[in-house]
Amino acid sequence: MFRLPVIALCTSALLLGGCASQNPYDQSAPSSNRTATYGGIGALAGAAAGALINHDNRGKGALIGAAVAGAAAAGYGYYADKQEEELRRSMQGTGVEVQRQGDVIQLIMPGNITFATDSAQIASSFYQPLNNLANSFRQYNQNSIEVVGHTDSTGSYSYNMELSQRRAQSVADYLLAQGVDPSRLSTRGMGPDQPVASNATAEGRAQNRRVEVILRPLPGMQ
Repeated sequence: MFRLPVIALCTSALLLGGCASQNPYDQSAPSSNRTATYGGIGALAGAAAGALINHDNRGKGALIGAAVAGAAAAGYGYYADKQEEELRRSMQGTGVEVQRQGDVIQLIMPGNITFATDSAQIASSFYQPLNNLANSFRQYNQNSIEVVGHTDSTGSYSYNMELSQRRAQSVADYLLAQGVDPSRLSTRGMGPDQPVASNATAEGRAQNRRVEVILRPLPGMQ
């Protein structure tokens, strides 16, 4: 006869095994460690839910819940790891920076490769990174895609807000033309509101003129 404490010990072992790396998104950690983290957490939650649902046999319910939820969670972890890996490979040498925070993958595209000054027309140097992105987004289709435009503080606030929105829309339109699902895409113009460097220097202003693409899991994928 199964007993819930035994299940708790098993799922705890899974969780501890998955947490062997302090930061599951540390690129120095093997992807199997990061995937195990998702699986362990999912299994623990699934075991608890399964035990509550199956009143007649809580031990069996916990086992089923752990197996189903753990497999689903590990699957998403594997998916996210592979997508991040592919993006880092395809963006190498393009000037695009790939960051990851939890479930969110963020691509930062600096102003020197995206648009000319005071323009929302895509620069020639930006086409190859965008083509690589479109290929990745068609292959990995379980994310929402938010395109966010940013400017420096030069010029009027209202003009910069409008320019940043036009730039974000230009990127989204290009991705759509390359076959990316429109239901996944959204745009936002932030103008000068989220600087990453000082606008007092030319170098800082160049860093602030950027486009960011933010990938989040679609509902039901977490």
